[in-house]
Amino acid sequence: MTTVCVIGLVGLVTSIYFLYLKVKSIFYKIPPHPKLEDTWWGPRDQSKEDSSIKPFKINISDEVLKDLQFRLENALPFQPPLEGVKHNYGINTNLLNNIVDFWRTKYNWREREKFFNQYPQFTVSVQGLNIHYLHVKPTETKDLKVLPLLLLHGWPGSVREFYEIIPLLTTPQKGRNFVFEVIVPSLPGYGFSEAAVRPGLGPLQIAILFKNFMERLDYSKYYIQGGDWGGALVKIIATLFPEKIIGVHSNMCDVRTPLSYVKLFLGSFFPFLIVSKEHRHRMYPLGHRFSFLMLESGYMHIQATKPDTIVGLAAYIIEKFITWTNPEWKDLDDGGLTKKYTFTNLLDNVMIYWVTRSITTSMRIYSEAFGKNQSGGVIERYNI
Repeated sequence: MTTVCVIGLVGLVTSIYFLYLKVKSIFYKIPPHPKLEDTWWGPRDQSKEDSSIKPFKINISDEVLKDLQFRLENALPFQPPLEGVKHNYGINTNLLNNIVDFWRTKYNWREREKFFNQYPQFTVSVQGLNIHYLHVKPTETKDLKVLPLLLLHGWPGSVREFYEIIPLLTTPQKGRNFVFEVIVPSLPGYGFSEAAVRPGLGPLQIAILFKNFMERLDYSKYYIQGGDWGGALVKIIATLFPEKIIGVHSNMCDVRTPLSYVKLFLGSFFPFLIVSKEHRHRMYPLGHRFSFLMLESGYMHIQATKPDTIVGLAAYIIEKFITWTNPEWKDLDDGGLTKKYTFTNLLDNVMIYWVTRSITTSMRIYSEAFGKNQSGGVIERYNI
């Protein structure tokens, strides 16, 4: 009887799915754009905005570094982990002790500051916020097309994640008649970019801000790439301003429409209708997928509801680089971190949050993303 019910349910869902496709082909129209406003997000008088582009270099005061060193040397001891848990209770404090010891004794910010300053950096005011960005142009352009590329990071990332790829993008490659010039901004409230002083700056508004940002830099058409929140932003920018975009690359694609959920459910019974065999394990069984999402998405609920409450930094950020890089690494003593990263590179990213005190402002995007002023539903309807 149960088997018959399941077959009947699947048949019903399949019928509804194909009926939906038929109705859609007849009646579906592209929804109108949401009302877009160039909201003023900054603390200064709008009539006195300085729109000029200013060179920028990172130069953290000795006082900030001395304060950090004092905190590292006088930190309270961590609670020892439970036996055999690896990183299944969060980052293991044995590993965290090693990272903090490295931070305290071997990490040299002044050397890393030179590393950060190897590329030209600037700030420019857009809608009241001073936006920090890297702007790296190719040194060799003879007989080559120069393509502008906007790179957008997410949380808990920063512009640091692009440093190794910038030379690959801006250096001519054999057999290619083009080269990129890259523009890499810090998102508002991240790193050296100013944070909004009033509520409401969610992904939709940030997408508008970066459209205006590129106009301020005198680019009318360009390529865009993003991951995590950057992935959400490039989707919105390409949807709302297609005339500006030459091409899009995202390493965090998603579609969340009613139809997508129907297809996901249908694939539980007939996966060959939805996904190729070699990729089937990435989607099914759904129980494994949902278990992983439940395990790894607690941070999102906290940051979407109480972003100003969280005050942790190194442990909170670095733990994400364990399970988000490879979920199986949580079962390794060292969290697998050195398979992909160095402590120096990880702490580079942590330090951007520390020296700018931007961990709280960076997390507010989660709260704003689920706010009433977001028109994400309209954006999703373009993907039906």
